[in-house]
Amino acid sequence: MGVIKFPNATNFRLTSEEANELKKNIEPVGPQPIYTLDDFTNDTGFEPEVIARWERILNRKKHIVFQGPPGTGKTYVAERLAKMMVSGTSGFVETVQFHPAYAYEDFVPGIRPKPVDGGLTYELEEGRFLEFCRRADEEANDVPCILIIDEINRAHLSRVFGELMYLLEYRDKVIPLAAGGEPFRIPENVYLIGTMNTADRSIALVDHALRRRFSFIRLNPDYNILKNQLEKHGLPVDSLIRVLKEINMAIDDPNYELGISFFMTDSENLKEILPDIWKGEIEPYLEEFFYDNPKKVDPFRWIALAENKLKDWIV
Repeated sequence: MGVIKFPNATNFRLTSEEANELKKNIEPVGPQPIYTLDDFTNDTGFEPEVIARWERILNRKKHIVFQGPPGTGKTYVAERLAKMMVSGTSGFVETVQFHPAYAYEDFVPGIRPKPVDGGLTYELEEGRFLEFCRRADEEANDVPCILIIDEINRAHLSRVFGELMYLLEYRDKVIPLAAGGEPFRIPENVYLIGTMNTADRSIALVDHALRRRFSFIRLNPDYNILKNQLEKHGLPVDSLIRVLKEINMAIDDPNYELGISFFMTDSENLKEILPDIWKGEIEPYLEEFFYDNPKKVDPFRWIALAENKLKDWIV
């Protein structure tokens, strides 16, 4: 606890045990804020029946992945589902983002160098998932603790999960870990929510063994949600939806379709900022997709749309 006793001292690296002890002392005590099904519906526009189905799947399977093309709100939905699951409990939610360099040693346990007296020593330290499970194990079995793995497919999953693949399926088992340390099990109250961008070619790395242990929920562009959101602000939503449908017909691949979240984050001011969103986010995405046929982008450039199909969006 030296970091608390001496807050002005030089920064130093904590062991995982010290970090966990520190978390206990600085994290708020008490139940999570109430977040209801109605709150979820109001925040996302998804129907209560759809959200309730997601909750049932997560409770049954314990591991789910929201997958879909860019801009379909996968991470946003994952965060809200986790928030609803822990609502009113002492459970907690953490997020980790996978990337190509993410390794078993980062997620489970690994040997890491530690400077000691001008030299190096090597110690076994818990990875992010083991730390998460230790905290979850301190809660009751009926208190959900949820780890969100954003962009789960960007890491080499078989290597990152290692023997956890077995434990994901057999929660009642305790097995030794390859790196050593105490035998380990995944607590019953641990839930995993992953997100996967289907436009990312690394989805090929998601092997059958992992797919069998997760339930996959697809999110497609939902134009009704966009329509309901923009109509609240009196915006000319029909012309925008027509253009989005034309773009996705030109893309002609459900894994690469353009989602609606580009237009949801600041919808009240969308008319003023739409040109910036289009030129800075939509056009670059289309340029990448149609890199071998750039002329296909031309009808969907802002300069062309503003004179015709989206002229009712001009301020």
